[in-house]
Amino acid sequence: MNVTKSVEDRIAEELGVQERQVRAAVDLLDGGSTVPFIARYRKEATGALDDAQLRTLEERLRYLRELEERRTAVLESVRTQGKLDAALEARIREADSKARLEDIYLPFKPKRRTKAQIAREAGLEPLADRLLADPGVEPLAAAAAFADAEKGVADAAAALEGARAVLTERFGEDADLIGELRERMWSRGRVVAKVRGGKEEAGAKFADYFDFSEPFTQLPSHRVLAMLRGEKEEVLDLVLEPEEPSQTPGPTAYEQSVARRFGIADRGRPADKWLADTVRWAWRTRILVHLGIDLRLRLRQAAEDEAVRVFAANLRDLLLAAPAGTRATMGLDPGFRTGVKVAVVDATGKVAATETIYPHVPQQKWDASLAALARLAREHSVELIAIGNGTASRETDKLAADLIARHPELKLTKVMVSEAGASVYSASAFASQELPELDVSLRGAVSIARRLQDPLAELVKIDPKSIGVGQYQHDLSESKLSRSLDAVVEDCVNGVGVDVNTASTPLLSRVSGISSGLAENIVAHRDANGPFRSRKALKDVARLGPKAFEQCAGFLRIRDGEDPLDASSVHPEAYPVVRAMVKTTGGEVASLIGNTATLRSLRPADFVNDSFGLPTVTDILRELEKPGRDPRPAFKTASFKEGVEKIGDLTPGMLLEGVVTNVAAFGAFVDVGVHQDGLVHVSAMSKTFVKDPRDVVKPGDIVRVKVMDVDIPRKRISLTLRLDDEGAPPRERAERSAPRQRRGNGGGGSGSGGTGARPRQAAAPGNDAMADALRRAGLL
Repeated sequence: MNVTKSVEDRIAEELGVQERQVRAAVDLLDGGSTVPFIARYRKEATGALDDAQLRTLEERLRYLRELEERRTAVLESVRTQGKLDAALEARIREADSKARLEDIYLPFKPKRRTKAQIAREAGLEPLADRLLADPGVEPLAAAAAFADAEKGVADAAAALEGARAVLTERFGEDADLIGELRERMWSRGRVVAKVRGGKEEAGAKFADYFDFSEPFTQLPSHRVLAMLRGEKEEVLDLVLEPEEPSQTPGPTAYEQSVARRFGIADRGRPADKWLADTVRWAWRTRILVHLGIDLRLRLRQAAEDEAVRVFAANLRDLLLAAPAGTRATMGLDPGFRTGVKVAVVDATGKVAATETIYPHVPQQKWDASLAALARLAREHSVELIAIGNGTASRETDKLAADLIARHPELKLTKVMVSEAGASVYSASAFASQELPELDVSLRGAVSIARRLQDPLAELVKIDPKSIGVGQYQHDLSESKLSRSLDAVVEDCVNGVGVDVNTASTPLLSRVSGISSGLAENIVAHRDANGPFRSRKALKDVARLGPKAFEQCAGFLRIRDGEDPLDASSVHPEAYPVVRAMVKTTGGEVASLIGNTATLRSLRPADFVNDSFGLPTVTDILRELEKPGRDPRPAFKTASFKEGVEKIGDLTPGMLLEGVVTNVAAFGAFVDVGVHQDGLVHVSAMSKTFVKDPRDVVKPGDIVRVKVMDVDIPRKRISLTLRLDDEGAPPRERAERSAPRQRRGNGGGGSGSGGTGARPRQAAAPGNDAMADALRRAGLL
């Protein structure tokens, strides 16, 4: 059997593409090519598979190869036991999932001595076989012949107990039966949560699950993870019920399935009752327990997959948020007792000045702080003020507002920026290397300022998990989360492109084909020899060989270099195609770049050759029209409403402008400027059904929302995007009225515009950690 082809066949079928496309992508991945490189520069080979398809392919390839490795190990194990016949081998080879493979292997899996094994050793398996094959036999009479004190079988009752153990194990290890019952329980079963006695007060954050039940198939990921966390913290007890309790006596549907599978029925024969009791015993003590473990794992894995997807999507939106660009920026890292840390960076992000001011309690040097900020803004031609959104952020926001009001000639705009992960960066080895002369606290202010200028370039310096745009991220699989987030960062960095002469080591290390060590070598070469003047010069960097150059060259930009194409995403290997275009049109490469009329007059098919097909030529023409174009949106700001500074200032019906800070499966969090994120429940996002909140809003969106409800004691703000709504969102009202369902959370929203806005107040695209967002919204 050609296992590799089998894997490729399955992936092709799942993706709905041809096997040759999958085979080409697998060959490229195995050869060391990255997903961004394949998606961008190997379209002819893969039939233009995009990066999303390639990421899915990569994940499925990993899973299916792990399945094949496990299949090989299982076959070898069963073969060694001398139990591998043709039929069993066929079943093992046909298993299409890890769960199915393990079901088949279960009877042959080495295990500690069980009651069934002990019974077999005592010679009781023939008794079990006889009773199962001929229920007309009287059990006690048949068992009496198997009593043997020397074998540990004291009497007939002990013999029957051993026979029951044998059948219980047999029933519980029937792969087809277990697979059928697992799917039935998944489709019919439910989770029931109860609060543990005396834990009501300590576990108040899990109050929505104190008396809760919901079918497995209807449970969203955040509820699963919340309940599992509540169980882990010993606040909740969780039970997985196979179905709603039956009001009629008799065997359950599951017990009936087991009985049918083994030909057991109550026909009044002597052994029928004993066999029925054995089925019930097997179901309750073995099969249900086994299925409960399986489905708990399945629930967790499904919840993890969804949570990782949400985390990755939010991270992508954050990394690709609109950059303010090359504008001198003042970063303010708020604080009370320790003061507000100030850092001014120039248009390129270089630190121009730092200072610490003390405008708040206990020092309250308001005027002196304003004077210091005005002086710095004037000396360094500052245009933007980036304010971290942590402790004392609102008070520092007032300081910036006062600065703008007193010095309109400075033409400043203040922007609230997420500082999630800034402390991680400040204490990192890279920050020490990058800003050795600055105190750790001042490095945070530098990071906040740079985040506004270019979120992507700054945030790649931080472990993606520390940026915190996820949902219950500490409950997720470390490897799964890291793999997904690293892929997002890689796709974003390569999608935007990197200026090789200004990029930091962390940013370069995210470029296709460039490892951390190679990134350090590039920076060292740049520092020693000056800026790179051409992409060809990259080949002079230590350890940057042909493969690395092939992978990275197209994503690295060189502005004002020797070759104008080096500033574009056209790969050096395709420069001959551009030269052919220039030869056709006359003139120079520089005159062709950006010349829309001339470029659109060219027929892509005329430049197709054995090396470059129509997709690549079309991409080249599109790139030459707008070379080095940034795919990120234009920078915008939002205005918070004047006089609305704390949750108590909110009233139902109020229209506000805010910024989406995070998006979860159940809705979107929105910062409306009161230090407490509101939540737009998914049911309040549109008048039509919304399957995924990210179809409506994304982190960083500037939105217009309406306040529906304010719960000050619980610190919950319910918002809606449907500005003509009255009262709590429909889904939320329904959930609040359902005693055994988790009540709906507050709401958050999206839109644009605002009324009564403070002049020049802005909120930058950014995201708080999901945990912070949950707490700020009163959900934890």
